[in-house]
Amino acid sequence: MRMRVTLLSLVLFAMCFAAGQQSTPPSPQSTRVPSPITAAPEVSKPLPDLTVDAKGNLSQLQIRAFIRKVAEKDLENDKKQRDYTYLEREEEHKMDGKGKVKSTESHTREIVMIYDKQVERLIAKNDKPLSTKDAAKEEERIQKIIDKRAHESEEERKKRLAKEEKDREEGRKFETEIADAYSFRLVGIEQLNGRDAYVVDADPRPGYQPHLKDARFLPKFRFRAWIDKAETQLVKINAECIDTISWGLFLARLHKGSTVVYETTRVNDEVWLPKHVAAKVDARVALLKNFNMDIDVTYRDYKKFRTDAKIVGVGEVQE
Repeated sequence: MRMRVTLLSLVLFAMCFAAGQQSTPPSPQSTRVPSPITAAPEVSKPLPDLTVDAKGNLSQLQIRAFIRKVAEKDLENDKKQRDYTYLEREEEHKMDGKGKVKSTESHTREIVMIYDKQVERLIAKNDKPLSTKDAAKEEERIQKIIDKRAHESEEERKKRLAKEEKDREEGRKFETEIADAYSFRLVGIEQLNGRDAYVVDADPRPGYQPHLKDARFLPKFRFRAWIDKAETQLVKINAECIDTISWGLFLARLHKGSTVVYETTRVNDEVWLPKHVAAKVDARVALLKNFNMDIDVTYRDYKKFRTDAKIVGVGEVQE
C-alpha cells in the first residue's frame, strides 16, 4: 500500500462515500482501499544512504531516494496481497451540524479471488448476517462475475490485459510524482507497535508542477509517515487536506481539514498489508448538500490461499 493509495486513493475513497449519498450507495469495488494501480515488479535496489549531516539532518535527495524505496516495497506488497483472502469491515458515522453522530451503518465483506480478479462478497450488514433475500442477490452478483470471466473471449482478454499493463505503467510514473511533489523532513525515530520507525513529515514543495493528471491533487495535502526502520515498509500515514479539492467542474468538493489515517500490519513474515483506515470527511456533492462523516475500515483474517505455508492472520500477528 501504498504510497499511491495513502496519498490519493484514500481521499478518493472518502469522496466515494459522499458522492454515493446523493443516489444509490457506491458499489463495493468503488470504495475498496487496498486496490491501488500497481507497477510491475522491479529489481530491488539497495537502501539509500541515510547518514545524517553534522546538524542531524538528511538532504532532500536522500529522503526522496528513501521514499522511492518505500514505494518500491509497497508495490511488492500489492502483488503479494493478491495471494490472500481477508475480511473488510467498513463503518460509517454520519454527523449532524454540531458534530454529533446521527446514524451509524456498517458492512462486512469477504475479499476473494475469482480467476485473477479480487472480488468482494458482502456477508453482513450492521454486524448481522445478510437476510436470505439479500444473500441470494449477492450470490447472483458473484455468479455473474464468474460467468463473465469464464466466457471471456480472447479479444476481451487481450484488451483487459492491455488496460492492466497501462495501469501498471501509470502506477510506476505516479511513484516518481510522490517523491517529487513534497519537501521532506526526518523528524526522528519512534516506537510503533514495538518496532522502530522513521518519522517523516511532508509538505507540498513550492513550485512543483505535476506531470500526471492525478498528481494535481498532491499539493492539496500534507502528511506524516511512519516507516519501519528494519524493513523500509510504510507502517502508518496521517494525511490532511489543506485546501479544497474539486472534481468534475465542482460536481464534488472535499473541504480543507478532512483527514485520512492509514495503518498496515506485518502478515506471515513476508508482507505488510492494510490494517486500518480512518477518514474524517467534510464534503459537498453537486453544490447541493454537505456531508460530514467519519469512516472507519478494518482488515483482518488474512489467509494465504496459493501455498501450503503456515498462515498467520492479522489478529494473531505479534504487534
